[in-house]
Amino acid sequence: MRIAVFGAGAWGTALAQSFSGAHEVRLWGREADNIETMRRERENRLFLPGIALRPELEFSTDFDEAAQGADLHLVATPLAGLRETVRALRNLQQPPAPVIWACKGLEAGSGKLPHEIVAEEMGKGAAYGALTGPSFAAEVARGLPAAAALASNDPGFATDWARRLHQPRFRLYANDDIIGCEVGGALKNVIAIATGVADGMGYGFNARAAIITRGLAEIARLAKALGGRPETLMGLAGMGDLILTSTGDLSRNRQVGLAIATGKPLSDILAGLGHVAEGVSTASEVAQLRRRLGVDMPICAGVDALLRGDVTAHDAVERLLARDPKQEWGHY
Repeated sequence: MRIAVFGAGAWGTALAQSFSGAHEVRLWGREADNIETMRRERENRLFLPGIALRPELEFSTDFDEAAQGADLHLVATPLAGLRETVRALRNLQQPPAPVIWACKGLEAGSGKLPHEIVAEEMGKGAAYGALTGPSFAAEVARGLPAAAALASNDPGFATDWARRLHQPRFRLYANDDIIGCEVGGALKNVIAIATGVADGMGYGFNARAAIITRGLAEIARLAKALGGRPETLMGLAGMGDLILTSTGDLSRNRQVGLAIATGKPLSDILAGLGHVAEGVSTASEVAQLRRRLGVDMPICAGVDALLRGDVTAHDAVERLLARDPKQEWGHY
């Protein structure tokens, strides 16, 4: 099978690397110098240094060339590039090849989930799905074991493509709740910023566990309000991804929270990160979404206020601690 991967960042490179062991894969990227370096030196020094890329992996800076003849288009750009990429694929080929995306978050300005963006751009009858779950790019690229969900509103699509792409060290599980899976993938980044702040301020493991657990409840409430299933958040796309992103030091969003706790300005943190931390833009969109839907999400609200500079890290935590006691049952 021929797969075209769009986006030569850390995650796109890792997926191309992983799938090239069993399929014919071409990786497309905008940065011509970086693509040429990868082709020549078999390493993505810019985004995934120190990992040798498979000799059979192909590279291209020509979008049309990469897309033509592919059985699957896999979009691994940041979420901000999803709409543009899918639109270009639709205009290039009719009917377009099936599309799977591996980006997470809510679109800036519209608050739309990725599948809503793709549906708008590709139209009715298009075949598509989301790849999401607990998977750090560096570990996947090294061939370390990982599991992820492949979600689609079409159960047949999810099952078929999970089977085709499944590997012993990158296990894929089909899921038909694309809303629940995408909400989990988007909001775990916001909660990871909160856990990073708490850890950076020295609040301890108990506080971290509380934020993760109550954060999961917030995610499930929003998923339900949008039409997803709360139980989906007990799986890979919810609890699994949230735990990994909130506790693993490879998490960019956790690193943002840790840096905020030191008092460093957000602009400086993002400038020095070198990668996109989707939780920063997602927090703002979640704030608008929760207000419109009337969903109680105090942790996400606190992160948004902190990122906007309305409160300090200390005050954000104190506000959460000062909340009235709540019942845990029936919180969905």
